[in-house]
Amino acid sequence: MASNGVGTLVVLGADGDLAGRLLLPGLGALLASDWESRTAPRLIGAGLSDLDEAAWRRRIRDAFAAGGAGERVDEVAGRSTYRRTDVTSVEELKALLEQCDGAPAIYFALPPAITARACQALRLIDLPEGTVLAMEKPFGTDLEGARELNALVATLVPEDQIFRIDHFLGRSDVLNIIGTRFANRLLEPVWSNQHVESIEIVYDETLALEGRAGYYDKAGALVDMIQSHLLQIMATLMMEPISRVHERDLRDAKAAVLRATRLHGTPAQASRRARYTGGTIDGRELPAYSREEGVDASRHTETLAEITVEVASWRWAGVPVTLRSGKALGTARKEAVVTFKPAPHLPTGLKGKETPDTITIGFKPPRLAVHLDVSGAGDPFDLEDVVAQTDIPDGALPAYGEVLGGVLEGDPMLAVRGDTAEECWRIVEPVLEAWRAGDVPLETYAAGSAGPRSWAKEQ
Repeated sequence: MASNGVGTLVVLGADGDLAGRLLLPGLGALLASDWESRTAPRLIGAGLSDLDEAAWRRRIRDAFAAGGAGERVDEVAGRSTYRRTDVTSVEELKALLEQCDGAPAIYFALPPAITARACQALRLIDLPEGTVLAMEKPFGTDLEGARELNALVATLVPEDQIFRIDHFLGRSDVLNIIGTRFANRLLEPVWSNQHVESIEIVYDETLALEGRAGYYDKAGALVDMIQSHLLQIMATLMMEPISRVHERDLRDAKAAVLRATRLHGTPAQASRRARYTGGTIDGRELPAYSREEGVDASRHTETLAEITVEVASWRWAGVPVTLRSGKALGTARKEAVVTFKPAPHLPTGLKGKETPDTITIGFKPPRLAVHLDVSGAGDPFDLEDVVAQTDIPDGALPAYGEVLGGVLEGDPMLAVRGDTAEECWRIVEPVLEAWRAGDVPLETYAAGSAGPRSWAKEQ
């Protein structure tokens, strides 16, 4: 069994897209790596599809082939089984868990509503000691729902055995923020409101809906990206220095940032939303979002969202932090940008200081860029902006390999703690209420453009 006593990984929803596209390839990559656990877990898949042993083995081997190869990969694939299971049934879940070797790690690769119903069923089962629960975001559908879900899972296992999965936290480009901040003496002394003017965290995609209407049309850009991923990135970027890279230190520091976070103004002042209309991206014609298959146009779901917040702490008070994410945009922009205040005095005679100093931490591809002004060519007193940039190597494991390693080893460092899941909902809930009330207009932008024209004028 794995190092923390987890002997079996049980994947509920193993016949679904998430498991086949991300979760199982991540497990294959973990098994093929130099993962320290000496013994690979047993894998049991469960879902509503009628998969016979041959079909299940093909699914496993295809997924694992995308992640890697090796003795442990073959061992897990060879011992894996699949059971058709109603995951909301007490009897069927009990029968499934009786097949486990050692304590199970139960992975809910399911929609939030089904996850909650499965947890209700688990309350009526005596779970093996050491059982681990791993569940995908979103954690609830609002603040009240998050509190109810946290209260429910707390009746099943202790908090340190609950893994709320945000795969962004397992990505090497996000984890690099910790190294960039705390291993470079040049940065930490200026990482505060004394020197920083503003921060942007942006995740703009050229991808459109891509067949995800069943989930996305109920969530939208704010819940799908900002409420979860981008607030977690912000907390990592702005947390106080930690003494060690450890579950408690890291998650305590992030929680302190989120508790101090509030909107920068009223919801109407601090947020914007928009939805794409028809357009062209890379030569591909896209319909308007409202005409995408599976979309209910009456929901007024946004595909581009932006909020501005402030971390009301000694270190960060007064610094606006803008979080933005959108789909079907003309240019992919995935980065955190820290913009510094102007120099307090520019000596008379120096010319051309028009651009602020910035540090950019790029995601996909990971990179680090520093924008500074130096003497230009020709006249040394005529300043020009230059960029010092380096690419950052990707980690050896994909994000799901990293988070699965934590699940199987019992280390929740890369999981979202219950209190911070609630804080993220608290931060965005006033915006969601204002949007439902129509206080913030739903603007439009053509697919393949940079966003609404009015936004471009203000940037």
